[in-house]
Amino acid sequence: MTKELSNKVISIKPSGIRKFFDLVSEMKDVISLGVGEPDFDTPWHIREEGIYSLEKGRTFYTSNSGLKPLRQEISNYIKRTQNIIYNPDNEIMVTVGGSEAIDIGIRALVNDGDEVIIPQPSYVSYEPCTILANAKPVIINLKAENDFRLTPQELINSITNKTKILVLPYPNNPTGAIMERSDLEKISKILIEKDIYVLSDEIYSELTYKNKHVSIASIEGMQERTILINGFSKSYAMTGWRLGYACAPKDIISQMVKIHQFTIMCAPTTSQYAAVSALKNGDNDVNVMRQSYNQRRRFLLNAFKEMNVECFEPFGAFYVFPSIKEFGMTSEEFAEKLLKEEHIAAVPGSAFGQSGEGHLRISYAYSIEKLKTAMERFNHFVQKLRK
Repeated sequence: MTKELSNKVISIKPSGIRKFFDLVSEMKDVISLGVGEPDFDTPWHIREEGIYSLEKGRTFYTSNSGLKPLRQEISNYIKRTQNIIYNPDNEIMVTVGGSEAIDIGIRALVNDGDEVIIPQPSYVSYEPCTILANAKPVIINLKAENDFRLTPQELINSITNKTKILVLPYPNNPTGAIMERSDLEKISKILIEKDIYVLSDEIYSELTYKNKHVSIASIEGMQERTILINGFSKSYAMTGWRLGYACAPKDIISQMVKIHQFTIMCAPTTSQYAAVSALKNGDNDVNVMRQSYNQRRRFLLNAFKEMNVECFEPFGAFYVFPSIKEFGMTSEEFAEKLLKEEHIAAVPGSAFGQSGEGHLRISYAYSIEKLKTAMERFNHFVQKLRK
C-alpha cells in the first residue's frame, strides 16, 4: 500500500525514543530513566482549578488564540521573568503543548526550499517538522568541548542565502546544556545582520541550576525576529494536560493562529483554566521541584564520577548525557545491552541526532531511591564491560 502514501512521511524515521521503549514494555523489573516527564503530581491548586472549571460547566471552545485571562497571565509571566512585553491580544497564542507551537511556528515562516538551522543533539521534532513544511534542515553538530553550546562560528558556517530560521533549543534536551546572555549576544549580532528568524524552544526555562534562564527575545533587536515557545509540561508537571504557548510579533502570531484554527481549533479548555492558576500561584511549586531536580542532578554527576564515566555537567532541564565511547559500542547497542542485562532503560544519544552518538540520555525526573538502584546496576554493568 506504500505507493498510495506520502513519500515525504514515509521517508521520516519514527522517533528513536518511542522505538526503543517498545522493548521496555515487554520486560519486568525495569527502571526506566528515559521518559522526559516529571515524577511529581500536578500541584493540587492547579488540578483543583481544572476540576472547578468542569463543575462550572466551562467545557466549550475558547477563542482560537486561547482564553484571554490565560494569555494575560502568560504576558505577566514573561514580563516578570524576562522583562519582555508581549501584547496578550495579538502577540500570544495558546497551543496543544510546545510541540504544536514548534510545528506551526515553522510552517508559518518557511516557503518551499527555505533552510532551517537545527543544532543537535536536540529534541526529536525539529527536523521532521521542517521536512513536513517542505523546508530543508541544516544540522549543526554541537560539541562536548564547547559545552554543547552553539558558537558564532558554527552558526556563520551554516548560513546560506536560503536560511530562514535558527532553532534555538536551550535549556537543551538531551544534553542539559544552557546558553548564557553573553553567548546569546554574540549569535544575535549575526542573526540581525543576516536577517534570520529564531524559534526559541524554552520549555525548560524554569529548570536551570547555575544562572537564571535568559531568553534570546530579551536581547536588543531580537524580539521582533523571535518565536518564543514555552509551556506547562515540565515546569508545572502538567505533561498530560497538553498545553503550551507561543509569543511572537503579531504578524507571525496571526499566521500561526490561522494554521491552528484549521487543524486544532483551540487547546483543551479545562487545561487552560488550570494553567491560569499555575502562572498565578505556582512559583513556589516550581522552586520546590527545581531544588529536588538539582539534588538528583548532583547525585548522578557524583555517581558517574565515582564510576570514572565521563559526563558533561548539565545546568538545565532534567537530563544527564554521559559518554559511553570508551566501550566501543554504538549508543543503541549499549542501551539495548544495558536494558537486557541490568534492566535499566536509557535513551541512545543517537536518537537526538548524529552528534549524540556515543552518549546516553538519562533523565533524573525520578526519585533518589530509583536513581540509587539504577546507578548500582549501571556501575555493575560498566565494571563487567571493563574486564
